[in-house]
Amino acid sequence: MSLPTVAAFTDTYLPTVNGVTYTVRTWRERWAERGGRMDVVYPASPAYDPAPGEYPVRGFDFPFYDGFRVGIPGVPDPAKDADLVHAHTPFLMGLTGRYLSWREDTPLVASYHTPTAEYVDYLTSSRVASSLERTALAYETWYMNRVDAVVVPSAPAREHLRESGVDAPVQVVPNGVDVEFFRPVETNGFRERHGLPDGPLVGYTGRHGFEKDLGAILEAVDGIDATVVFGGDGPARDTLEERAADVDADVRFLGFLDREELPAFYSALSAFAFPSPVETQGLVALEANACGTPVVGVDSGALSDTVDDGETGYHFQPGDTRGFRDGIERVLRDGEGLRERCLDRREEMSVEHAVDRLAEVYDDVL
Repeated sequence: MSLPTVAAFTDTYLPTVNGVTYTVRTWRERWAERGGRMDVVYPASPAYDPAPGEYPVRGFDFPFYDGFRVGIPGVPDPAKDADLVHAHTPFLMGLTGRYLSWREDTPLVASYHTPTAEYVDYLTSSRVASSLERTALAYETWYMNRVDAVVVPSAPAREHLRESGVDAPVQVVPNGVDVEFFRPVETNGFRERHGLPDGPLVGYTGRHGFEKDLGAILEAVDGIDATVVFGGDGPARDTLEERAADVDADVRFLGFLDREELPAFYSALSAFAFPSPVETQGLVALEANACGTPVVGVDSGALSDTVDDGETGYHFQPGDTRGFRDGIERVLRDGEGLRERCLDRREEMSVEHAVDRLAEVYDDVL
């Protein structure tokens, strides 16, 4: 049976590197490998040249959150013959996708990647945050209740939408990890390139956003017998570097890492530290697990589900610095058994499994 042609609309795409970008690009590649076509419509960036099937529309930098761009609504001609529309955002590009779905009378699927209401606290002052959060939540609910199916990457994300008043069909489709790429690799070269010493490493890589509470890592590792490494970049980096100067630990900031370096980064770590309370799945946690690295993650949001206590890592309660530190120390002490259990689960976290589920959702709405 031939696969449907999909028009995917997203506010976030290359050259920005984050979980949404990775998921959209990877699903598109896998869809093509199966003989399907998935066009991507996104805000143009002067730093990225589109590949065939990628259609940029005019865009501009979002003034309140570094690294994101806003697209001017528009539907490129090739996207108009899609069998269904998949919106990866409820905002301008998602509204454009909704218009195309209405005009062409095709099904509309929406992915819920980011709890936008929870990000409001980090984008504005506390005096107006509560009002904006209610507005954002009401708008998200309005949008999600006007689609044929909502795709979420985890069961906690589904429950969050249900509690928010979304009554459209909600299907769990994990984002998936490329387990052929993310696997245990040799790490001596990585350590040498970045001047990292021998011995245990505790680290994080990803966007350095204030909403991810990365300062909790510095509190937890104060006095720990390990080198602490941060990969990635973002608006919170300067603040983190200032705080790191007062921590009794060897803390290194590696900056943005090319994707080709990520398997070595994860493989070099003894523990991946992940305190972000705003994840809908926490893709970097799965990437770390796929490389055999246990995760110490906050027991909040999707990480409550992504991290399996005693199997792929340990949880700590939000705000519990002692619990965070205890989890890291347990991984440093008992890491070999956790490593083997992480590797045993590689197949179930694969992107191939995710695209199988995505195809089922598409088939249902068609």
